[in-house]
Amino acid sequence: MSARSAPLAGRTALVTGGGSGLGRAIARTLVADGARVVITGRDGTRLKETAALLGPGVTHHVCDVSRPDDVAELARALAGEEISILVNNAGVAGPVAPLTEIAPQAWDEVFDVNVRGVFLMCRAFLPPMTARGAGDVVNIASVSGKRPLARRTPYCASKMAVIGLTTTLAVEVGPLGVMVNSLSPGPVSGPRMERNFRLEAERTGGSYEQAEQAFVSRSALGRMVDEEEVGEAVGAMLRMRGLCGADIDLSAGMVAR
Repeated sequence: MSARSAPLAGRTALVTGGGSGLGRAIARTLVADGARVVITGRDGTRLKETAALLGPGVTHHVCDVSRPDDVAELARALAGEEISILVNNAGVAGPVAPLTEIAPQAWDEVFDVNVRGVFLMCRAFLPPMTARGAGDVVNIASVSGKRPLARRTPYCASKMAVIGLTTTLAVEVGPLGVMVNSLSPGPVSGPRMERNFRLEAERTGGSYEQAEQAFVSRSALGRMVDEEEVGEAVGAMLRMRGLCGADIDLSAGMVAR
């Protein structure tokens, strides 16, 4: 059995944005698959709660992935760990507004977390993987990086950047034994989408239910995906031999190509 099809037992995964939402779901899947998991995020309380929820196989470190000093400190703290899986999940939704009304600071915040964070984490944790000749990086992108989404230019542009980073990095480190791929979820049910539907309802003068239905009606399954499905998809990608430089859609048919 090759390393790519083997169970995850014995491997250590680092999941950013792991205190809640998608990060928590991804961490839960990896723990269930036998991996030891390190979660990071900016909210120490949430990280502690998630680690307690998921059990003794999970440890946590506070880290703002957009800050080089924080990432460097995290790398020092984990120097004794053999991190063989890096899941770059940390991200922010950013403003919901026409581009001409978005402040430069708000634009920069989205790119600092969603793109710069992926760059800094890969820069810090790839060298040991390439030295060993083995490892996996999964970057959480979005279908919004591949289709128009009005009033969400910073988010969409940042996720397109993540996909471009992924495909190029795969060519750089694939020959060295490290697989780099991205997962592009469609709209995921939860607090972030609830916020978006409330804002859209306020903008249009319609109801929350109308805003939600208008959105999910674009998908083949007529629904959003859920957090657990995203976690399961990451686990499946880590078992797919030959998967390198790929971007996988998980959108309930929101994007069909």
